[in-house]
Amino acid sequence: MLVEHAIWMGQGQEPCHLLLNQANRHGLIAGASGTGKTVTLKVMAEGFSQAGVPVFMADVKGDVRGMCQPGTDSEKMQQRIARFGIENWSYRGCPVRLWSMLEGDGIPVRVTVSDMGPTILSRLLGLTEVQEGVLNLVFRVADDEGLLLIDIKDLRAILNYVAEHAKEYETTYGRVSSQSVGAILRSLIALEDQGGTIFFGEPNLDLQDWFACDENGHGYVNILDAAKLITSPQVYAMFLLWMMTELFETLPEVGDLDRPKFVFFFDEAHLLFDNMPKSLVEKIVQVVKLIRSKGVGIYFITQQPSDIPDEVLAQLSNRVQHGLRAYTPAEQKAVKAAARGFRANPAFDAQQALSELGTGEALVSFLDQEGRPCIVQMAKILPPQCLMAAPEDRYVEVCRAAGADLNRKYGKALDRQSAYEDLEEMAEQEEKEAARLAKQEERRAASTRSTTRSGGSRSGGSRSGGRKSTSFTSKAVTSAANTIGREVGKSLVRGILGALTKK
Repeated sequence: MLVEHAIWMGQGQEPCHLLLNQANRHGLIAGASGTGKTVTLKVMAEGFSQAGVPVFMADVKGDVRGMCQPGTDSEKMQQRIARFGIENWSYRGCPVRLWSMLEGDGIPVRVTVSDMGPTILSRLLGLTEVQEGVLNLVFRVADDEGLLLIDIKDLRAILNYVAEHAKEYETTYGRVSSQSVGAILRSLIALEDQGGTIFFGEPNLDLQDWFACDENGHGYVNILDAAKLITSPQVYAMFLLWMMTELFETLPEVGDLDRPKFVFFFDEAHLLFDNMPKSLVEKIVQVVKLIRSKGVGIYFITQQPSDIPDEVLAQLSNRVQHGLRAYTPAEQKAVKAAARGFRANPAFDAQQALSELGTGEALVSFLDQEGRPCIVQMAKILPPQCLMAAPEDRYVEVCRAAGADLNRKYGKALDRQSAYEDLEEMAEQEEKEAARLAKQEERRAASTRSTTRSGGSRSGGSRSGGRKSTSFTSKAVTSAANTIGREVGKSLVRGILGALTKK
């Protein structure tokens, strides 16, 4: 609930307010299943929306989209409202746009292979370090030769092409292992089975379309339908990672604002860090540290703070910790670590409180006006003004109408000429060139035999095969590079996680 320049999140000894000018210092919503994380998420997100801040979140269980519908009154709700002493309470929904990656109920989301980049794609495919090196090499070849990698068939074509010309590329780029190429191709099949042919392609998502407010100045809540996507957890995690890094790469520096430009909620955050190599964690830490200056706040949602690496956790200053259950020594250790993450309150023992919190209760600590963590409070979280369950169909239709323009922009998949078509044309031209040279050689041989039989000899002039001709492949690649280069810009630069940045 928005109160002046803060979001009223809960009530402890004092009101718990998330200050808008401190909201880009990132945050954490944690707690065991059923303790109230989704309610906290909705209260926070609708507060940002009311403040004119666009929001992104994934709907894993299907109930987050209920934010588009006003809540319903009940005796229980009246009791909660009275307990908080809220005056002029009203039920209202948020402006919502629904998105989908796997042909679900929403505006289609697509990403090109080039924009995803080799680093994130390697994680998506589950590649080894050696295989990731080969994939980086393949992307470099595609960039240098102006071959667009839009969808999976483009990536498969360039992999096969590089494997066939491995000897030619070895001196420039390094050795290409056929076994590694084969492993990558097999991984692509698994990715296709998870929907890769649907979400890799064009039109490519422009994140600026998420930086929008409605006619009342309220920020749109962009909700990604993740009910199917979460069944492929690696795909889900890597797409959200791509989005986070894309924001970092494309947004300008804005410094400290009176409110964030955009807030990104990363639900099921533990999926991002499962088996994450240290080198990639370091890059994510760098993104989280620096994206604050772009006006973006990132909020991770997970069951235990220990699901998130300490280097990332240290950057999450606004915290809502719901109850944790501690039945095993490992769980007890996690509770102790979570309690240590707060500035102690002499009124209670945070470690003991974490095991006793009920549903809708949490330990809360936000930053104050000076950017310092407030003393932790044991608080009850406010109810959201929007619906806590899945919405009615009529409200979903309103969301569809709100996204009609974007649906026209992204609704129909495009399949323009790219690496697959270019390499097919090159192969066809090479075959024609080879056939022409074979016929030319056959005519020359026939002429030589005829001259030998007549006892004569050829003199003067020059034979057509006497000078070295320019490689057709080189010509074809150069032509493709010149043509496509005009479309993608003068230089192609890959950012911190290998995503493509056009300059």
